[in-house]
Amino acid sequence: MSKSSQVYRLYQRLEGLPAGRWLFSRLFSMKAPYFGTIGARFTSIEPNFCELTIRKRRKVQNHIGTVHVIAICNGLEMAMGALAETTIPDHLRWIPKGMEVRYPAKADTDLRIQASTRAEDWVEGEVPVTVKALRADDTVVVEGTIFLHVSEKKRR
Repeated sequence: MSKSSQVYRLYQRLEGLPAGRWLFSRLFSMKAPYFGTIGARFTSIEPNFCELTIRKRRKVQNHIGTVHVIAICNGLEMAMGALAETTIPDHLRWIPKGMEVRYPAKADTDLRIQASTRAEDWVEGEVPVTVKALRADDTVVVEGTIFLHVSEKKRR
């Protein structure tokens, strides 16, 4: 785990406060403004795991009234980003390389979005991040992998 992760330290400071998770979610969305389009709220961040929620509402729905898969993928990437910032060792850096997803069921409720890794995966090279979105009844509606390219930080 990164000892200096600003993301993790900020989450730990805010999570116990009234509206702390909401505030953290807003602040995180400012880092990559597109994340703000889905109105996600973090519920858990720890090394190798992150979870957030997306409410099913008009602004994230498609023409058939389900949560649009692009909004879901935005949530998957948001969860992956918080996990990566929290987990990556201090001497390494990361950048997304690709995403593979499947849509096994309709997203017709509020969703829980999860990202997870294994501690031993965090070495230079390709790091797979397992991602999934679950309906209120725990049915998986989107599942897949986001691949990160991890390399040594440049010395300054």
